[in-house]
Amino acid sequence: MVDFDRLTRRFLVGESKLVGVVSYIQNLSEILGQMRPRSKTDLRRMEIAKENLREIRRHVRKLEEKVTILEEHIGVLEEEKTKK
Repeated sequence: MVDFDRLTRRFLVGESKLVGVVSYIQNLSEILGQMRPRSKTDLRRMEIAKENLREIRRHVRKLEEKVTILEEHIGVLEEEKTKK
């Protein structure tokens, strides 16, 4: 029989490692900030990369909020389960 509770907990614990993603994003942002473009094409590519990083950062923030909400829901469900 499949233990869905354990499977769900493992999945959510893996999702909570988004803090590492924030570090990677910050590192990439710093690297892009230190680079000096040699042509207008390079400059445009860097601008696009920076914009993409901003969008990624925004999406990661939303995902972190969703994970927090889901963890709270799991806590409530586990409390209800133990009361029964």
